[in-house]
Amino acid sequence: MPAKRKKLFVIDTNVILYDHKAIYNFQEHDVVLPIVVLEELDRFKKGNDLINFEAREFIRELDKLSGDKLFTKGISLGKGSGRLFVEISVPDSIFENCAISQKKADHVILAMADHLRKTKANRDVIVISKDINLRMKAKSLGIPAEDYETGKIRNIEELYTGQAFYDGVDKELISRFYTEPFGVSVDDMAMIKEPVPNQYFVFKNGSSSVLARFNHATGMLEKIDKTSAYGIKPQNAEQTFAMDALTRDEVNLVTLTGKAGTGKTLLALAAALSQRKKYRQIYLARPIIPLGNRDMGYLPGDIGEKLDPYMQPLYDNLSVIKHKFQSDSMDYKRITAMLDSDKLLITPLAYIRGRSLENIYFIVDEAQNLTPHEVKTIITRAGEGAKMVFTGDIYQIDTPYLDSQSNGLTYLVDRMKDQMVFAQMNLVKGERSALAELASNLL
Repeated sequence: MPAKRKKLFVIDTNVILYDHKAIYNFQEHDVVLPIVVLEELDRFKKGNDLINFEAREFIRELDKLSGDKLFTKGISLGKGSGRLFVEISVPDSIFENCAISQKKADHVILAMADHLRKTKANRDVIVISKDINLRMKAKSLGIPAEDYETGKIRNIEELYTGQAFYDGVDKELISRFYTEPFGVSVDDMAMIKEPVPNQYFVFKNGSSSVLARFNHATGMLEKIDKTSAYGIKPQNAEQTFAMDALTRDEVNLVTLTGKAGTGKTLLALAAALSQRKKYRQIYLARPIIPLGNRDMGYLPGDIGEKLDPYMQPLYDNLSVIKHKFQSDSMDYKRITAMLDSDKLLITPLAYIRGRSLENIYFIVDEAQNLTPHEVKTIITRAGEGAKMVFTGDIYQIDTPYLDSQSNGLTYLVDRMKDQMVFAQMNLVKGERSALAELASNLL
């Protein structure tokens, strides 16, 4: 049997910015880092956003590995892994009789990949990039190109939703949920095959129905009641389940997915406010995605004024909650007092870095715009007594190198679904307004 042919992967800058540990994920194959990638990373190393963190961490990682051989024979990436090379030559033969410019960094990467393909005929040379356009250009030039798929979920249609619906359930079984104080054993519900911790259920038969949650520790299905939080009342079964997870002490990590208008952020914020006495602070954060991919420096005003357009949706949700009460009521005034004292902090996600996250109720909005590594970085900062909530629409991606299968929110749901501290709920029905629901479905 012939030996397995080793591959040579040429890495694009966006792969490093997506995951600074990416060079370790190519098994026994070798990795080539074009020198132009280091030049591009140099532009990203300054700043407070998570993408700047990825650039700095990779530069530090490379510094640990660096040596004279990095530019010649390469440096080993560890036992069972290949070698890392930094390629400094910039051949231009590929640009002859070609319409693309050789001055662009992407095209220098393509030229280098083409050069390696011609000079190392015994190797399969493949460009790895999160940029669809770069992959298309590579293929047009006959250069194999692939997406960086570490952390990518294969079948998005089977992503865990957090709930299951069963119709035609025996009415006697349903009635038991209302009479037995500790719920019904999952063994008595033959239709349920492999429930996961904190999975929610709707059992129905005609006009009879019950909402339930699976308690993995006891093996029981417990009845869930609709409860309000700081003036916000769930409008459907999914919102009822979400509110239960958001206010349940033993659940430290919650994800809420769903399209715009389903109430994800509103429910999370209301639940946090209702539990304010349990936590030292409430953080409501979101990643900054500049409009049109332009740096926010072009906006007028100081840093606070620059950030206002990005934070406004969070303040809008807070305003909805405030206006559930009279302006002279204690509940209304308490929100203003919490903002003034930083008990409730609405901030860009990048500004959380370095803060202590002990005994914090931490809500991350628009989490679909984070990479899997960024999500991991945030969660691993959780201290004792922290509760973390990630909300977002996995089909509404605002960054160019993520999609519904590779974003951090999808990755988080897929990896955590079997854990006892985790609960997920996919909200389907829009409750913002009939018009918003219609637009979301048809446009």
